[in-house]
Formats: sequence, structure tokens, C-alpha cells
Amino acid sequence: MARTDDRFRSAYNKLLDLCSAMQPGDQLPPETALADRMEVSRTIVRNALQRLDDEKIVRWEGRSKTLIQIPEDSHRLESADTYVSTEELEQRFLEWILRFDVPAGTTLNVAQLSRQFGVPAHSLQEFLSGLSRFGLVERRQKGGWTLLGFTQDFAVELSDFRMLLELNAVRQLLKLPDDHDIWQTLKDLRQEHVALRDDIDSRFHDFSMLDERFHTTINSVVKNRFVLEAQKVITLIFHYHYMWDKRDEQERNTAAISEHLEWIDAMLARDPERSIAAAQRHLRRSKETLQSSLKVHRHV
Repeated sequence: MARTDDRFRSAYNKLLDLCSAMQPGDQLPPETALADRMEVSRTIVRNALQRLDDEKIVRWEGRSKTLIQIPEDSHRLESADTYVSTEELEQRFLEWILRFDVPAGTTLNVAQLSRQFGVPAHSLQEFLSGLSRFGLVERRQKGGWTLLGFTQDFAVELSDFRMLLELNAVRQLLKLPDDHDIWQTLKDLRQEHVALRDDIDSRFHDFSMLDERFHTTINSVVKNRFVLEAQKVITLIFHYHYMWDKRDEQERNTAAISEHLEWIDAMLARDPERSIAAAQRHLRRSKETLQSSLKVHRHV
């Protein structure tokens, strides 16, 4: 990914140089010619053209690529080490869309948001494309993106889908051999849960991160690229909803720790019936908590 980013930045800056030697109203060469000239793929060229369009330097409509304005030095992309990681982008974006002043139907300005989040525009485009498969955002017909919002229906559907995925993961986990690393990992997680429960008065804020690690561990036994993609969104949503609703936070986290421990003990005992029952109880409660958080913050 780092090399791809380097190639993109280099290609984009070369396109800026090309545009600087042109006049407004001139047409850029075809994508194939640009790719050959800059020795990059057409995909990188298209990503660079999309950013030029977002920055309103070029108006890109089909095969027509019309220069609108001469670029300035401020349009050039900085070095790679100034950009955040993909994981950090996910966190920053989810924190932003889950703020309560970003309503459904908001048009997303990719150029502006890429600067706000500290990522290349093409990385943000790729991230939004991934989210679009889950109904959080939608590509506009004339380019750009629209935030569809995090609604009650979305929460219900996501929770139900999460239930299917995690129950499947539990069934696969219980079939793993005794010498598999997952059993020691579960024992370590159990100790961390007990330590947090014993110090809950001062550390109850730490639960959201432990919750994320616990569910990620369970789902890690499923080696399916589509499941892994879905888990990214599920993990982010269910991790961040703990940050929205601060009512009775300590009590809720204490209860969730007990549910996790019940679930872990059932899996360590290799008991399928108990494990599935414990998982269902916790996931149903998590769904109720998520829906309650949405109501408190007027997402419904």
C-alpha cells in the first residue's frame, strides 16, 4: 500500500505539472497516454484525475478532461509519512459521522475531508467505496458521496448480521484442536476481564477496547475475506457506540464483562450449547444497548 501511495502522489504531482503548462479550457490527454507518460496504471491515473476533479482543477466528464484552473503549489501532495494509516482513517471517519451534527443526506466533500483526516483523497475514495457496500454512504450520480446516516434500521440489520457471523465463528472456534493458539488467547482475555472487573470503579472506561479485542479474537478464526470486510464495519460501529452513551456506563460495562466471562468459560469448557447461549445473550443485549444509544442521541 505504501508503494501504491507513493506512485499515486508522484503521478498526481506530475499531472499538476502538466496542468501548469496548459491554459484553462485545454483538454488533458487520454487516460492511456497519461498512464504511459507517468509509467503508472490507469487505475492510478483515474484516481489522480478524480482528485483533480474534486479540487476543481479539472472537470472530468467521461473522456473529456477540461482544465478549469491553473494549479497552485498548495495543491501538491505531501510526503507519505505525513498521512495517517488506514486504521486511523477508519477511526477518524467513524468518529466524525457518529457526531450528532452530521445528519443523513450530508454531501461528503472528499477534497476537504481528505485534508481534515490527513489522508490522500484516493485513499478516502477507496474507504468510502468499501463503506458503500454496507449502506453507510452512497456514490452520487454526478460524482462525490452522500452520507446515508446511521439509522435505527441500519442498527437492527447490522446487529442481526453480527449475530449470524459471530455464532458461526463460535461454532468454528469450538472445532479447533487443543494445541491451537486460540485457547491460550482466550485464557489471557479471561484474566484481563477479571482484572478489569476487580478494578471497575477506576477503569470502566477501558472496557470498549477490551470488548473490541474480545470480539475480534473470536471472529479471527473465520478465514473468509467477505466476513473480514464486514467485520471491519461491525467492529467500528459496536466499538464506538460505547463512546456515545455515557448513561450508566459503569453498570453496563460491568454487566458486559460478566457476559463475556460466561461466554469465555463456556468456550474453554468446549461446551457448544452453553457457548451459543452465552453468545446470543450478550449479542442481544449489545443490540439493545446500541438501539438505546441511538435514541438518546436522536439518530432515530
